[in-house]
Amino acid sequence: MPTLFDPVSVGDIPLANRVAMAPLTRNRSPGAVPNDLNVTYYEQRASAGLIITEGTPITQQGQGYADVPGLYLPESIEGWKRVTEAVHRAGGRIVTQIWHVGRVSHTSLQPNGGAPVAPSAIRAKSKTYIINPDGSGAFVDTSEPRALDISEIPGIIEDYRKAARAAIDAGFDGVEIHGANGYLIDQFLRSGTNHRADAYGGPIANRARFALEVVEAVAKEIGAGRTGIRISPVTPSNDASDPNPQPIFNYLIEKLADFDLAFIHVIEGATGGDRNHQQGDKPFDWDALRDIYRKAGGKGAWMVNNGYDRENAIAAVETGKADLVSFGRLFISNPDLVHRLKENLPLTEPKKETFYGGGAPGYTDYPTAA
Repeated sequence: MPTLFDPVSVGDIPLANRVAMAPLTRNRSPGAVPNDLNVTYYEQRASAGLIITEGTPITQQGQGYADVPGLYLPESIEGWKRVTEAVHRAGGRIVTQIWHVGRVSHTSLQPNGGAPVAPSAIRAKSKTYIINPDGSGAFVDTSEPRALDISEIPGIIEDYRKAARAAIDAGFDGVEIHGANGYLIDQFLRSGTNHRADAYGGPIANRARFALEVVEAVAKEIGAGRTGIRISPVTPSNDASDPNPQPIFNYLIEKLADFDLAFIHVIEGATGGDRNHQQGDKPFDWDALRDIYRKAGGKGAWMVNNGYDRENAIAAVETGKADLVSFGRLFISNPDLVHRLKENLPLTEPKKETFYGGGAPGYTDYPTAA
């Protein structure tokens, strides 16, 4: 019987344990370039079986928040090389989450001050983070998006492919495709954000098309064994909605089984909130989702996320519910989280006021248990 602290191979990536660090946007990379502070932050957490970096935009158009690191500038790739080298020296494994925010952006972040893009021209009832002229950070309403023309979609898929290659060039062990939390891929999947009438909208197979084409392009470029995807079937984050999410995600997961991916990363419930949150009349059946994937031949590691503590994380692995468990906020304030979980040591609570922006305080100054 495997345990949370046993080694496991995730596709082509061997891991020392089954505790993953979930992606965490921290807004501490001005100019989209990873810096010394970022190197220290990730190196401190290298005891995680797998680090999944903060969401990393594939292009400027894909950026929705100020001061997040990118993968589209030469300087960004050089900055990430320093991060991956530090994590590998410390014995860790690290993949980057490749990200296009779609409509969850602001004109001040877009090329030439243009409108953000989306499957449909529906404004998100959400906030994004920008830097004011005086240098201070602020949360502001997202801007009105424009609907992507179908002729633009192949170019965005190509941007994902290029970003995946850039990630490998930067020394990452692989990538996680961000298909969750109301961002571009999730916007195509959900009926609340996708009102298209072409090959990328309407029926379930059409709404899943963009996600599957991105996965195919990335897997062909860097290998399926170094490719994962994150999904969040019922989260309301960033105004994501679908009155009946089970069928679309059942379809998506069955098709993902064809790619022999490294892992599937599933956010259960509302991201960072209620694990029992549901959209529509019926609770989402998480066990059925996993079973559909396995019955379709999916061999990727099944990673679960959202509100797990030591007890239910251990149980999830031991019962076969999951192969890995990812932790988000607890990794912010406990750089040695794996050690603390294994030895059942007290956990430090994070300081929410330092989650976004700033410097070392609340970022690299949390002590280890020792």
